[in-house]
Amino acid sequence: MKGLKIVSTGRALPAKVVTNDDMSKLVETSDEWIATRTGIRTRHFCEGEKQSDLAEQAARRALEHGKIDPKDLCACIVATVTPDHSAPTSACLLQQRLGLPEDIPCFDMNVGCTGFIYALQVARGFLLQSGRPHALVIGAESLSRITDFTDRGTCVLFGDGAGAAVVKLEEDSLYACTLGARGDAEAIFIEGPGSERPYIHMDGQKVFRFAVEAVPHCIHVLLEETGLSLEDIDWFVPHQANKRIIDHVAKKLKVPNEKFYQNMMHYGNTSAASIPIALDEMAEQGLLKQGQKILCVGFGAGLTWGGALLEW
Repeated sequence: MKGLKIVSTGRALPAKVVTNDDMSKLVETSDEWIATRTGIRTRHFCEGEKQSDLAEQAARRALEHGKIDPKDLCACIVATVTPDHSAPTSACLLQQRLGLPEDIPCFDMNVGCTGFIYALQVARGFLLQSGRPHALVIGAESLSRITDFTDRGTCVLFGDGAGAAVVKLEEDSLYACTLGARGDAEAIFIEGPGSERPYIHMDGQKVFRFAVEAVPHCIHVLLEETGLSLEDIDWFVPHQANKRIIDHVAKKLKVPNEKFYQNMMHYGNTSAASIPIALDEMAEQGLLKQGQKILCVGFGAGLTWGGALLEW
């Protein structure tokens, strides 16, 4: 089987850093209240940057890190719920800015916080059909643009950022993917353009219950498909929504907490960008070693879930 391999990664964050103390000036909250309930200490907000700018920066870094010629890309997929425009898509803007081939698919995907996982699987499909060796997958968000800063239940959670990965096929390389969806317009929703309140709306308790069910489900499906055990996985890289969710899952699976990478304390919930940002950060820190087994798992609005198990 031809598995999917991550060749290189990149990330981009806005310059503006917003602390929990900064948030307490906007809404009734405190650093202690936010940190104990979410694990989040700071996040980045766009101030002049656009979502497409972050996507471009992350993509350029991924291409540079892998020494990838844009002409060798067979697809460009951007996972996002916050594009700059309904049209053109962020991916089409990147085609122009990065000088990508004009005869390849470039499009955005809206799958909430699971977007990067969905995009990986779609990229694999294009690679199987193309003569070009690489695909570009990006998660990029400017969630501050759709955040209600009068709602302390949501405004403290989200941040802006982008993460990118260049991927390729590799013969006999470990790879498995599981994706799913369950329509639910109440748990998390964002009203469309023209709405009086075009913000993120979320039932926190409902999302928590969903997440602690969906993440172990994805993990068990992938382990069963590959014949691996929890002990065989070197790193679990979950969507960085909330520390309590990740800690609960680790305890439920009886897996050491240290094997679940967490960085939401620095970035908050960056939706589709959170997993690729984490992977790039881990690669930069030297945490990811060749041959390690990495299990990425996401969950989000839709409701959607997805997991990808691959070898570094």
